[in-house]
Amino acid sequence: MFNRKDLLGLRDLTKEEIMTILNTAKEMKLQIDNPELRNNSLSKTSIVTLFFENSTRTKMSFMLAGEYQGAIVKDLGVATSSVSKGESLIDTGINLDQMGTNIMIIRHQMTGAPHILAKNVNASVINAGDGSNEHPTQALLDLFTILEHKGKFEGLKVVILGDIAHSRVARSNAFGLTKLGAKVTLAGPSTLVSNSMASLGVTVSTDIKEAIKDADVVMGLRIQFERQKNMPFPNLREYSNLFGVNSEILKNAKKDVLVMHPGPVNRGVELSTDVIDGENSVINVQVKNGVAVRMAILKLLSENNRRA
Repeated sequence: MFNRKDLLGLRDLTKEEIMTILNTAKEMKLQIDNPELRNNSLSKTSIVTLFFENSTRTKMSFMLAGEYQGAIVKDLGVATSSVSKGESLIDTGINLDQMGTNIMIIRHQMTGAPHILAKNVNASVINAGDGSNEHPTQALLDLFTILEHKGKFEGLKVVILGDIAHSRVARSNAFGLTKLGAKVTLAGPSTLVSNSMASLGVTVSTDIKEAIKDADVVMGLRIQFERQKNMPFPNLREYSNLFGVNSEILKNAKKDVLVMHPGPVNRGVELSTDVIDGENSVINVQVKNGVAVRMAILKLLSENNRRA
């Protein structure tokens, strides 16, 4: 059972709630490849996306996830909305509420923006990424991908490396993976990973080869220059040489290691092209699983709202 009005982060979800979403996603994934299995279960549900930051995978997968279930899906188009005239986030949300919107999906550069919106509207609110805080649906699709390929979480060694300091994906994954029993290592240059992050229940490392040793999963992260005030390393070539993952470094992991990345991928920086396109890579699978997981979330929130 999933009895929440909103999905704002993995920090507050229980292990049981996470597994409910993942198990529902298994059913939803069948509908992606086989349109005959799709239904109009969300035909009376109206969904609006509010993306204050750019997005390809998250935004499009949410829109398709709604349409595959028969929902009415609209994009606010923030740049051409009254937001550009100075309308506040709360007022925008209240107006959408009055129009009968059932679910609002928001990505915002400010940490906590989805939480503020959720407190002021009757509609369900889904966090599609808030600042450097959380990106719960990305973490859930990552968890779903790991579960598909490994069949469990307990005891797995998952290494997340790159720009940890600015990564909402790393934070959400750390919350979810540790709750499910995985052992998480956050790795990167000392300017992008802090020992204080050990408070998340993870191991912190600045030695990439050592971090990757015997890993079951290796997840690369993009360098988020847009969130950085100062250059955290001399140049991209040096970062790639010292902290990028190539096929030689990947040999330190287990032979059946999963290579993951939330995208967009900067080829030759965080991961080499041969690793991205290699047999251990499930990066493209993650994209498909993103639709399945978001279908599951929309279904569960909609069902809960009907019961409320």
